Amino acid sequence: MKKLLKTYRLKKSAIRKRLSEFKKVQRRPDKKIFSELCFCITTPQSKAVYCDRSIRGLEKSGALFKGSVDKIRSGLTGVRFPNNKARFISEARKLFTTNGKVRVKDKLRTEDILSTRKWLVENVKGIGFKEASHFLRNIGLGGDLAILDVHILKNMKKYGIIKEPPKDLSGKNYLIIEKKLRKFSEKIGIPMDELDLLFWSEETGQIFK
Repeated sequence: MKKLLKTYRLKKSAIRKRLSEFKKVQRRPDKKIFSELCFCITTPQSKAVYCDRSIRGLEKSGALFKGSVDKIRSGLTGVRFPNNKARFISEARKLFTTNGKVRVKDKLRTEDILSTRKWLVENVKGIGFKEASHFLRNIGLGGDLAILDVHILKNMKKYGIIKEPPKDLSGKNYLIIEKKLRKFSEKIGIPMDELDLLFWSEETGQIFK
């Protein structure tokens, strides 16, 4: 535990700088918010850097907002399960399009993030609790939510928060594990979003998203 706290002190400034950048995203146009959602749709079982690169490319070409499923699919370079994920992105675009414009912010209840996460899980294909939490954190709204990916679960086991990563991370189990991480966060005095980036950086060597 002492080593974790020491590492946190060394990385705290960089972590907080990254989180402040996330908070700025929510003030950006809806298209940028939608891009972050699409990034999170692509991340399951794929490397985040490849997903980010692909979404940036699709943004630049315009295919993310106007392209067919095939056009989106061709842009998901290095992303696993591109056929399904291209379809999920296309369907998400339809869900969030009003009068020909992508409007994501209208669907986000910033005063009730838990309900917003639940709505995303129930209505956006390809989005589970992990992806919804990731999306909300990346736009500065999910500071108290857990992003239970393989890196976080590995560290939760390492620090005795859980015995083993669960095989099933469906809704009920996700919330149980999240509660355990929240208690650990409170115990050691590191906010949830900062703890997430700390664990993630310990595994990957970078403070990304």
